[in-house]
Amino acid sequence: MQSKTTLITISLFLALGLSACDKPGPAEQTGKKLDQAATDTGKKVGETVDKFENKMTEQGAKTAQSWDDTEITARVKAEFLGEPGLKSMQISVDTIKGVVTLTGTVDSKANSDKAKARAMAINGVRDVVNQLVVTSAK
Repeated sequence: MQSKTTLITISLFLALGLSACDKPGPAEQTGKKLDQAATDTGKKVGETVDKFENKMTEQGAKTAQSWDDTEITARVKAEFLGEPGLKSMQISVDTIKGVVTLTGTVDSKANSDKAKARAMAINGVRDVVNQLVVTSAK
């Protein structure tokens, strides 16, 4: 009878041991939580890097546009300096996103039209806003 009791006791311990293996213990739960936290952190880092790359791309495009506008302004001014009738005029040139704005004074409608046409001929100019004022020479 004692061997039967011993056998039942051993069987009970084995059954309890096996059933305990089916349940995740604190170490397994902690491991899963750490894995999830690492995955979440990886996603957040990836999203942050993507946002940073997008901002850098946008900033690069803005800088490139700024350089393009500066170059256009310089080319328009150089064109005016080489053009008889315009080089002595008081013309200011401002460029934003390829749109050139001319302000200042000229001595005739013909010179106003010439300034607009010369500015429009510059590579990269999308449009010209002519705000030149014609003043009569005295």
